[in-house]
Amino acid sequence: MSDLVATVQETKSGFRVDGYEKISYDFTFLDGVFKPENPQLAECYKKWGRVLAVTDLNVYNVYGEQIEKYFEHHELELKVHKTKIGEKAKTIPTLLSIVDSMTEFGIYRKEPVLVVGGGLVTDVAGFACAAYRRNTNFIRVPTTVIGLIDASVSIKVAVNYGNYKNRLGAYHAPMHTFLDFTFLRTLPTAQIRNGFAELIKISTCSHLDTFNLLDKYCEQLIQTGFGRIDGAPREVREAADKINREGIHEMLKLETPNLHEIGLDRVIAYGHTWSPMHELVPETPLRHGHAISIDMAYSATLANNLKLISDHEHRRILDLFSRAGLSMDHPQFNEEILDKGTAAILKTRDGMLRAAVPNPIGSCTFINNISNSQLNEALRRHKQLMKMYPRNGEGLEAYVDASDTGYTENNKQEVLALETAAEEAGSLNGNGYIHGGTVPNGDMKGVNCVKEQTSDGCAKGFTNGINGFTNGTKA
Repeated sequence: MSDLVATVQETKSGFRVDGYEKISYDFTFLDGVFKPENPQLAECYKKWGRVLAVTDLNVYNVYGEQIEKYFEHHELELKVHKTKIGEKAKTIPTLLSIVDSMTEFGIYRKEPVLVVGGGLVTDVAGFACAAYRRNTNFIRVPTTVIGLIDASVSIKVAVNYGNYKNRLGAYHAPMHTFLDFTFLRTLPTAQIRNGFAELIKISTCSHLDTFNLLDKYCEQLIQTGFGRIDGAPREVREAADKINREGIHEMLKLETPNLHEIGLDRVIAYGHTWSPMHELVPETPLRHGHAISIDMAYSATLANNLKLISDHEHRRILDLFSRAGLSMDHPQFNEEILDKGTAAILKTRDGMLRAAVPNPIGSCTFINNISNSQLNEALRRHKQLMKMYPRNGEGLEAYVDASDTGYTENNKQEVLALETAAEEAGSLNGNGYIHGGTVPNGDMKGVNCVKEQTSDGCAKGFTNGINGFTNGTKA
């Protein structure tokens, strides 16, 4: 929800308007959000006496009966719009199908749509709400690790347009987000692993305590659905709850000063510099978590080459990815793909690489001043290191399947789009160096590492945010 405070002043040539919008939205941890004895969600709809829910088809197949009984118990009329959104269907036609349901339902301007599913569903349905009468409320119930930990934190909503990811979108905060980790009881292990990567992302660059817990309980967290399956050790459940709460809190602290992404140096963009190419290059796409894991593992090797992390820290990061069964390399990750990915991201980040890397574990630096030869050297070394790991660094169940709701085959047009973007941005080879500054440990540093301070000493928080690749998976 938001409130706008604005003033109008007369000037010599006309008028000047200054407006300041307050954005407020809540997160509630609630196990069993659809259990009849938990009225919190139903209370959000008592005023309206009815609910329009947009949900992922896979989620509905598992939880549809429970959802229907929940609202029946609370005497709320329910209409369900079931969708199956993969990356290929994250489009305007899919958005319009949701809009059609909103129109047929006769949604009121302030009446919230209920959105239940993973990041793709909340992206498209959220954008439909942002566009419908320019501002229709919605409530989120994420159902995957990526949805709970990553996508639920952002206020960004979007669809793909033509060959471009998230080209049309908005910043539209939900009224409320209910975080129910019991959904992980029915989430496939492959999807648990997929989301585990997002926790490695945030902890490696911003929260050492969480990284330590992930390192300690890695295999148990994945095998027990973050301690949610029957018989899971209490110790693991308690560790999982702490990881999830602190991970979300840390993401929010980094995200909220930069909700509208005015700052392009984003701590939680670790793993999102070259990962778009990893998702699209293989004939069958890599899952989002595996794609960013390859990026993070390579970035860790790059950071180690630059003496930003020690050999021990470097090996600790790689070992954690390996133990989790996450990908650290792919046969098609070569210097050509590295070059294309670099050129494409330079355009996205206004001509600077802004590659987030740990320095040390638990804090972050942004790499800018680096040559193509240094990037290629790090890749060659990374490939050699991968020979020491199972499967040469390739992950377990790394490729999308039916549990990814439609995102099951390569979209050739998206590959072409990235290649076009890379060509337009200019090949890195021949440019020599990518110029800019670094931002270690939260202090803003500018071009050529010259420190640029704000009036209060440092630009705390204002360079942080979320990359926006919420195209993960759904239950």
